[in-house]
Amino acid sequence: MFSKQAKSGPKAASRAEAPASLPSSNPADPTRRATPKVASLLSADLTIEGSIEGEGELQLDGILRGDVRVARLSVGETGHVEGAVQADLVEVRGRIVGTITAKQVRLYGTAYVDGDITHEQLSMESGAYFQGRSLKFQRPPAPIQPTPEPEVLAITATPVEA
Repeated sequence: MFSKQAKSGPKAASRAEAPASLPSSNPADPTRRATPKVASLLSADLTIEGSIEGEGELQLDGILRGDVRVARLSVGETGHVEGAVQADLVEVRGRIVGTITAKQVRLYGTAYVDGDITHEQLSMESGAYFQGRSLKFQRPPAPIQPTPEPEVLAITATPVEA
């Protein structure tokens, strides 16, 4: 339908070459972009007994009886955790019965948490249920560097005879 005749010459040959801006297939190449991490999903019809550990994101809509250690955890309204939770960010819309240790914790209006929360930042919406202790992370203070002793210059005077 729409066609254009290809011109012969150096421009036509350069179209067949790969563009120089594409990353190389060498994994050690620093220009290669890392693939974005996709959240793992445990659906509402799943029940898992055992611990989960990883470096990614987990969306939990089912039931987990065990400990969780991930970078980011989102517990959906149908989600239920019975065990310790450790993550950088925890968002709760469902139930957690156990301790939570995270930099940032968000309890939404449908959240039910029965256990201690150790955090740097905690936010709760109206309607959220929380039974336990809220323990604020206290980052250790920077170590105090000893001050160096000042240098003492020794000046000796010799009497000059006239």
